[in-house]
Amino acid sequence: MTPQNVVEMLENRGVIDKGLAYDIEQDAVQNGKDIVQVLLDYSIYTNEDEFWAQVADELGADHFDLTSFEPPPSVVALIPAGMARLYGAFPITLDGQGLHVAFTDPLNPQLVEDLRFGLEKTIVPVVARRSQVQTLIEKHYGSGAPSIEEIFGQLGKGGKEGASVEAEANSAPIVKFVDLVMHQAIKERASDIHFEPFEREFKIRYRVDGALYEMAPPPVHLATSIISRIKVMANMNIAERRIPQDGRIMTTVGGKPVDMRVNSLPTQHGESVVLRVLDRSSVNLDLEVLGMQPFLFDYIVETIHKPNGIFIVTGPTGAGKTTTLYACLRRINTIDCKLLTAEDPVEYELDGIMQVPINEAVGLTFAKALRSFLRQDPDRIMVGEMRDLETAQIAIQASLTGHLVLSTLHTNDSAGAVTRLVDMGVEPFLVSATLEGVLAQRLLRTICKSCRSPYEPSLHILNQLNLSPEDLGGKHFYTGSGCSSCGSSGYKGRKGIYELLDVTDPIRELITGRAPSIVLRQKAIELGMVTLREDGLRSIYDGDTTIEEVLKYT
Repeated sequence: MTPQNVVEMLENRGVIDKGLAYDIEQDAVQNGKDIVQVLLDYSIYTNEDEFWAQVADELGADHFDLTSFEPPPSVVALIPAGMARLYGAFPITLDGQGLHVAFTDPLNPQLVEDLRFGLEKTIVPVVARRSQVQTLIEKHYGSGAPSIEEIFGQLGKGGKEGASVEAEANSAPIVKFVDLVMHQAIKERASDIHFEPFEREFKIRYRVDGALYEMAPPPVHLATSIISRIKVMANMNIAERRIPQDGRIMTTVGGKPVDMRVNSLPTQHGESVVLRVLDRSSVNLDLEVLGMQPFLFDYIVETIHKPNGIFIVTGPTGAGKTTTLYACLRRINTIDCKLLTAEDPVEYELDGIMQVPINEAVGLTFAKALRSFLRQDPDRIMVGEMRDLETAQIAIQASLTGHLVLSTLHTNDSAGAVTRLVDMGVEPFLVSATLEGVLAQRLLRTICKSCRSPYEPSLHILNQLNLSPEDLGGKHFYTGSGCSSCGSSGYKGRKGIYELLDVTDPIRELITGRAPSIVLRQKAIELGMVTLREDGLRSIYDGDTTIEEVLKYT
């Protein structure tokens, strides 16, 4: 259950006021606490059953104590094990009204709807303690993930003769299969899920820590039904298959709220669909956990507290630029500071910050949003990306009129950001007057802790890093041999490596003189800049990542 849903319910019922609702939600979200425990900590309820009774009253549902409940085997058999675990659902009884089911998240109406589709039965939700429902699910259905084979066996039954595309998309096996794919991908910490139709096969791949892995492919003739099911969930037009579409899915997977951005693209053999997983619980938006060196952390904290200037984070797509900027925003998100962001699209919602989604279809561009921002009396502004001269000029104007501007650029290194702005047409003296610093970053896969082992790199590999055996001293190198914990890849999780260009007076002089980026870079290194390669070497020596990862990204 999301803290937001719970506090909204309690606020609407007059149990808590707006101020207390905000405090409770923040406590639950920022500290990762269970929302029911937070309510008990705040003495809103004296015991957990009082809360669940209130939830039952809100839903007009029966409230059960399942402490010593033993359901008949015939009722347990009404929900397949995979679905019970997927939806956090346990059957209580079957009568003339329908199948009475207790959910681990009774405030999510989508679960009731999906289970109704999946079972083709009327579902009557009932309320019980979440821990009791979870215990019953594990006792009667086991705690493993539902098996793909279990659902593949039923996929053939999905199609009914003459059924419409929508009916096919909502058939029980298709619903179960799509939910299972999402469940599996999110359990593996995927950032994207790809559904790709080809002439003779239908591939499903998901990206974990920047690398793509393939799932067991479903029968190719089900591609249209599976894609249609995703489009139904994302509120997209399933009849339109000739143009790209965008949508959003908000669902609960394994008891956690997950937000997914969906894009469909017409291809030769059907629509290719990609889901970008925005899982708030897997992204820690705190500067402290980004793995920066202490001097870098201190510099960024000092810079983002300045009253004006421009701070740019640069790197290719998927380098974690947005996460870094969000962490900066959370750091300066205080009651005495007005923050505005223009993003395309808004990836994570941050409390207390005005976030504007860019919509070029209706003329809301970065430049237009930024121009309006200056009339909204902001203290600090984040621009998702400086794509053109107009946006860059307004950002510089905002900085000159006493606002701190945070933004991103797509360049390979920190010095390249300066020349990119000048190439766009921004006057060099304006860049040197407003730019405070540029942070270049990359995300490298980290070695799996369970199978990490030391090894001796070959001379050829050391030459690629411009190192000789003499340079190494007593330093050790590590690699992952592959185990069940990391899916035999040898890697688990990612960490950032960083390169900071601090715009000091010598650098400002070079910028004003239109110096090329190579000269800026050399001067910055002379002044003590740690390059991406050097920060990568530090990660290698610390045993966090491998030589191959550093060579790949620097």
